[in-house]
Parts: sequence; C-alpha cells; structure tokens
Amino acid sequence: MAIGEKFAIVTGGSTGIGFELAKRCLDNGYDVLMAADEPQILDAAASLRGSGKQVEALEVDLSTIEGVDKLYAAAKGRPVDALLANAGRGLGHGFLDQDFDRARLVIDTNVTGTVYLIHKIGNDMRQRNAGKILITGSIAGFIPGSFQAVYNGTKAFLNSFSSALREELKETDVTVTCLMPGATETEFFERADMMDTDVGTTKKDDPADVAKTGFDAMIRGDGDVVAGLKNKIQSAVANVTPAPILAKQHRKMAEPGTAKKDRGAA
Repeated sequence: MAIGEKFAIVTGGSTGIGFELAKRCLDNGYDVLMAADEPQILDAAASLRGSGKQVEALEVDLSTIEGVDKLYAAAKGRPVDALLANAGRGLGHGFLDQDFDRARLVIDTNVTGTVYLIHKIGNDMRQRNAGKILITGSIAGFIPGSFQAVYNGTKAFLNSFSSALREELKETDVTVTCLMPGATETEFFERADMMDTDVGTTKKDDPADVAKTGFDAMIRGDGDVVAGLKNKIQSAVANVTPAPILAKQHRKMAEPGTAKKDRGAA
C-alpha cells in the first residue's frame, strides 16, 4: 500500500475514544500508527484496514520510557503530522486502599509516558514548524476526585500542561488542543474497578461523538474543547465551586457502593 501524504500516531487506540480517533484520522486522509498496551490493538488495526490508507499497530507499554522510545522508532523517521495522545488509565477506590503499583501505573501512563512522547514528537514538529497535537484531558481535571484521586490529579496535570505548551508554541505553526470529555461509554470504568459506583453505571457519552469533537477541534487548532453540553455546564460550574464542595459531590459518584441497585451497568 502506498504511503499517503499525512501521518498520524494515535495512542490508546484499541477501544473507545482512541479507536474512534483513529477512524477519524483515516477518514480524513491520514495513514495511522496505533499503539496500546494490550493485544486488542492488533485486532483494532485489522478492523480498520481497507480504507486505502496505511494502518499499523504496535502493542507497547506506554507507561515506560522504553515503550515510548519503541513507539517513536516504529514511525521509522516519518514526520508525524498529528499526534493524538489519548492513552490513559483510571483507578477507583480510596487512595490508601489502592495497590500502589496500580496507582503508579496510572501516573506513569497518563503523565510520564504522555509527556515524554509529546516531548519527542513535539520537538520534531517544532523543527519542521508544522504539526498538530491532541491531548485527551478530562473534565475530571477540574474536580478533586474523591475515590479517583490519582486519576483526576493526572487529568488536572494534562489540562494545565496542554494550555502551557500551547502558549509556548504560539509563535509556531504547531498547534496543541486538549480534549476534555466527561464520562464516556468505554471499558474505562470496568478496567478501573468502578462498576459498583454511580458514575460507573450511569448512561455515558458516545465515544464516536467525543472523538469527532476532539478531532475537529484539533483540525481547527482550538486550544481546548469540552465534549457535550452537559459536560460544558459541569466544567463551568466546577470553575466557580469551592474544592471541598466538589470533592464531596465527586464522592457521591465514585465511592464504591454508590451504584443504583435498580440500574443495570451502562
């Protein structure tokens, strides 16, 4: 298959928002290199082949420096026109009740690996004075996340980091966009051990809609975008609500045992 004119890297592409972002890239003429830390990434890529564009997949641990270096090498020196840094992990329950190795994996995946990948590819983009970066943050970054303390903290970091990086690059043609979704219908809550919580069992946003919102914002070069009207309202309210109140409200959504007994898992 011939190499196309545009090339995108999508992390966390095996399911959910990342998979839908990869589809958006292909629909808009990008060849795609998809990466995730699970073997499903190979099946995800196979399901997207046939678009006329190149689709490559790499199973790699993006929480490690070595894993990110492996992904960077897999691009084989090809200039990256769009980096969609979507890989992320969540973890429910109270912080002191969590296994620390799992909590650290959330930090290393959401923050360390993401920032290192952006540092490597962002430098290449700046040297060429061209490129688009989309970072998947979250409206969770506006809220102290009782019973999701580490996850919400990592998203607060990414929300802030993306705005700072965008300002640093404002004199260049490299754009930085932060996608801030709310609760989305993915495997996130099951993997985070949160299916006994209110937020884990409520109706959630469609990942295809969230991905479209983020992709379109990236193409326009927007600084940030909150996906969905409900989430826009929630993020606006969070900006003017004291942190202790937000933490108390989040507890009602994320504390184990808050799932409504008459509600099936969404």
